[in-house]
Amino acid sequence: MPLPTGPVIGIMMDNLEKRKSVFPISGRQAVKWADSLGIPAGGETVLYTGSMYQLLPYMIAAVNVMGMMENSFLGRFVGLGRFFNRIVNVSSIMFMPKPSDQKRFARTIRDIARLLLQAGVQFGYLYKDDLYAGALAFDMGADRVFAAHARKVYAVLKSHGVRTLITIDPHTTNMLRSVYPTVIDGFDIEVKSYLEVLAATDTLRPLRQVENDITIHDSCVYARYENVIEEPRQLLQRAGFGVREPEDCRKLTFCCGGPVESLFPSKAHEIGKKRVEQLKNAEGKGVATMCPICLATLQQAAHGDLMIDDISRFLVEAFCEPEEKGIRARTAGKRGAP
Repeated sequence: MPLPTGPVIGIMMDNLEKRKSVFPISGRQAVKWADSLGIPAGGETVLYTGSMYQLLPYMIAAVNVMGMMENSFLGRFVGLGRFFNRIVNVSSIMFMPKPSDQKRFARTIRDIARLLLQAGVQFGYLYKDDLYAGALAFDMGADRVFAAHARKVYAVLKSHGVRTLITIDPHTTNMLRSVYPTVIDGFDIEVKSYLEVLAATDTLRPLRQVENDITIHDSCVYARYENVIEEPRQLLQRAGFGVREPEDCRKLTFCCGGPVESLFPSKAHEIGKKRVEQLKNAEGKGVATMCPICLATLQQAAHGDLMIDDISRFLVEAFCEPEEKGIRARTAGKRGAP
């Protein structure tokens, strides 16, 4: 039998109200990606992760657990799990992420920050106050919970004097740029995707040319709601990649299956498999995604038969020095400073 959607949604919404995030994640784990990058705290312009990439390892673990419970007698106990989760953070025990997943998604955020630094973009980071934007609550129709959480996020941003946000994923971009202004009177913070910021600068130049053809998978949210379509293509082409377009792309892009994975894991996998076939048929050497949910869902559906990675990984290959060399240079610079 399908999972009871009410209790599943309830667990995530209870977590958001009580713990400021739909899935459990420690403050240290959320900001670990920034170690040694020297990003200042706060500022008028900040890189805002919304914890989306950090949360994906927990979402993957949750989907795996839900997949085992789907069509199983265990699904009957989800309601009981919600009862106990209100008292104790049961989800932190149920949904234990793989360290390898935590590492690779943290690497993606780090790659994005390195690209911005390479381009000379000045920005800070809110560290422990970089809060989840609430996309799942909005998508699931939990309007009261979402509105209350949006007001908390906005209050934190205003307390830090933030005037511009550079976001790193489509869901956080959409929430802060298009949805928050509909529930918060006077919302006055400028929101830009890092892809828009990088595409608009002429200071990001390739250190090496790459000549592979890459298939691009458009995010539904970026393409349909935020009109972020040309920027990722421009950046890949600037890096030297040839861009392959799959069947169903741009505003007509095909869903990765991710939006229903928390409630209907098998249906999400079915949709993901269809999209993977379309991406394979484009015959690129790899697939570039720009959304953490797309990345996780498509990688799982591909079973290793197709090289799929975040677009930032491809861009870093062309635009940035190897990580170790960059760290040594920054450390040497600090030692030599008066």
